[in-house]
Amino acid sequence: MLNKCMIIGNLGADPEMRYTANGAPVTTFSVATSRQYKRSSDGERIEETEWFNIVTWNRTAETCSQYLSKGSKVYVEGRMSTRSWDDQSTGQKKYKTELVADQVKFLSPQNSQQSLSDDSSDVQENKVSPPSEIDPDDLPF
Repeated sequence: MLNKCMIIGNLGADPEMRYTANGAPVTTFSVATSRQYKRSSDGERIEETEWFNIVTWNRTAETCSQYLSKGSKVYVEGRMSTRSWDDQSTGQKKYKTELVADQVKFLSPQNSQQSLSDDSSDVQENKVSPPSEIDPDDLPF
């Protein structure tokens, strides 16, 4: 089985950081991705935007909260996860699908030296490794 998602897009709002009951930092933010194509019937150029809810944990969460802001361009890699809960006011079951990030690379010019991952080989104590250049031809989409 494989559950892997990779996106490049821009933050729609500033990240929001909070802490779990156990004290673990978690930061959430939304990322918009866009694609353009020509409609075959009339040749009109169409642009579609897809929004992703991103969840980051621990050091990745702290770094995203500190360095990202609305409009920042990021590469996010992780897994898709859907959680559910019962709405207290309506009693209905609610669902939310999120991309739980394993890796976030900052692509905006002001943050071009920042990259992070929950993988200890990429992130050391108090250090963040510089991002490798991403060649669009290397992306699988």
